[in-house]
Amino acid sequence: MSSTEEVAMDSAGSLISMTDLFILSLAGGFAVYWFFFRGKKQETPNFKKLTVAPVLERSDSSDQSFIQKMKNTKRNVVVFYGSQTGTAEEFATRLAKDASRYGMKGMVADPEECEMDKLTELKDIENSLAIFCMATYGEGDPTDNAQEFFEFLTNGEEELNGLKFAVFGLGNKTYEHYNSMGIFVDKRLEELGGERVFELGLGDDDANIEEDFVTWREKFWPAVCLHFGVEATGENVNTRQYALTPVSEDLPKEKIFTGEVARVGSLNKQKPPYDVKNPFLAPILVNKELHKGGDRSCMHIELDISESKIRYETGDHVAIYPINNPDTVEKIGQRLGVDLDEVFSLTNVDEDASKKHPFPCPCSYRTALTHYVDLTNPLRTHVLGELSEYTEKAEDKEFLQKMTHASEEGKKLYQDWVFKAHRNILAVLEDIPSLKPPLDHIVELLPRLQPRFYSISSSPKVHPKSIHVTAVLVDYITSTNRQMKGVCTSWLAGKKPPTMNGTSEHDGENNVRDLLPRVPIYVRKSQFRLPFKPSTPVVMIGPGTGIAPFRGFVQERAYLKDEGRMVGETILYFGCRNKAVDFIYSDELNEFEKKGVLTLHTAFSRDQAQKVYVQHLMDQNQEQIWNLLNENGHIYICGDAKNMAKEVHGVLVKILTSKGNMSEADAEDYIKKLQSKGRYSADVWS
Repeated sequence: MSSTEEVAMDSAGSLISMTDLFILSLAGGFAVYWFFFRGKKQETPNFKKLTVAPVLERSDSSDQSFIQKMKNTKRNVVVFYGSQTGTAEEFATRLAKDASRYGMKGMVADPEECEMDKLTELKDIENSLAIFCMATYGEGDPTDNAQEFFEFLTNGEEELNGLKFAVFGLGNKTYEHYNSMGIFVDKRLEELGGERVFELGLGDDDANIEEDFVTWREKFWPAVCLHFGVEATGENVNTRQYALTPVSEDLPKEKIFTGEVARVGSLNKQKPPYDVKNPFLAPILVNKELHKGGDRSCMHIELDISESKIRYETGDHVAIYPINNPDTVEKIGQRLGVDLDEVFSLTNVDEDASKKHPFPCPCSYRTALTHYVDLTNPLRTHVLGELSEYTEKAEDKEFLQKMTHASEEGKKLYQDWVFKAHRNILAVLEDIPSLKPPLDHIVELLPRLQPRFYSISSSPKVHPKSIHVTAVLVDYITSTNRQMKGVCTSWLAGKKPPTMNGTSEHDGENNVRDLLPRVPIYVRKSQFRLPFKPSTPVVMIGPGTGIAPFRGFVQERAYLKDEGRMVGETILYFGCRNKAVDFIYSDELNEFEKKGVLTLHTAFSRDQAQKVYVQHLMDQNQEQIWNLLNENGHIYICGDAKNMAKEVHGVLVKILTSKGNMSEADAEDYIKKLQSKGRYSADVWS
């Protein structure tokens, strides 16, 4: 190309830029508009790239790296907890506080929030110790927050050489798999190379788990001192974990918690999905008495979930968040001379702690006592110890402190005065007039009020828009002549929906719905399930309110039969005291039996001179149960774990030995195989 031609083209380029650049710019701008705005409905998801992901990553790394946190704060003791009801977490907190008395510094950690493979690095911290307070849940399962840790120990092959550890398990001897999680963790840590500093402790909640813990703890710390060559400081000073924080008088009301579980205002502005931290306020459609007389009460309650998007399956549990009795709350306020409507906040004195508050703060004292702390259970020994500092009489202080000691005298005094007498916080305040603790310290010390779980007594195939609950009202008199009522059942008993009063069905439904009492709920999934094939035969044993899940089971089997499905034999063993008084759901069960859906065996223990229970009827029908097992049938038990479930288990062993010609050892092994195959299931409580 000649230079002349190049010059000519440059000149032409200049002319184009002068005359067309503006047009080109407009075209480009229009293209940008078309791409970003005209098509914005399709492109909206791309804006997620502008979220704060880096901050989340930093938060995750800082929250989960407990090793780094320990190094930064010069701590050498970490106490992990696997807790479903809060007791294991409480014990973990007490152990972490203990550490300071022995020249060590502890912290509490939730394994769900930690990278547990970092345990391999704990040995890098001088004189380090890991303590595990592990509760067993259900049929030998880990608690929800320890599930991932359980899988890590089960599947992991990390070497834990150099890890110093100790384990305290929390369980209940009425259950078959007593303390299985604590036993597993203790055994597995040693298998992976860890060094046990002190023997496994086992607490039994069916007896006195507080005494079990105190006894173990009293021997545990001397063993720690011996192992690490440290000495107790000799000081037994109670240090507060949370500090009372001033709350501005002009703080907007919408920033003050009024009973919400996690998010302020969540009970006023309900948003799904609903779970443990975001319960749904379910309207109560039905609340009726099931007993036909007598001095006991059993409620049938129907919860409306039509506007919640909550789904459940037959056999699931519904959790209900209760509130404490308002009269009890008022009495505590009056006893201490406190304005219950004063707003306050408690903040963790440890700035590095992941748990900033003991419960949602800020809130009023009335809200804390009503929604957040447990006022009904007997006080733990450490609470008595800290309260003793607020007595005006030396003899009262000595009395309270004596119950905190692990001596035989101290344990017996606690067993008799607190545990057997069921002295809760109000009872202790009333019986020791010189005791005048600040209310903010009381609510710090008391455990969290926990939701109550009930086996759902309906089938979603029949009742997709409601959840049914069957609950016995707990009400008794203690040895100190105080009336004790179940927190949840006594609260539910007062929540009666209004009647239509003759209004039209449509108008009445709209008007009454706004007046329906509501309770916070969420659904917890269960493994208590009907067989996958409806043609599989089932035997259900459920005396009293143990019938709850089986009412749902029978409803579902009846529904499937009406749909033309082949449904296997459905056998129910139900028991109660008197046929005329507490044979709950009798009309329904008799109707199912007439339709050929159900084979019903009933035991009315007090309708004759000699008491008859469900296990006696099973013993009389050995052939029927043995044949069902040979037909690949499933067996279900629901109800009392302490007596009934054990008796039923014993009858099954008897059937297998007599009809199956097995030894007792073989019969037990047979039952374990049924359990592993999902053919023997229990939903029991103590």
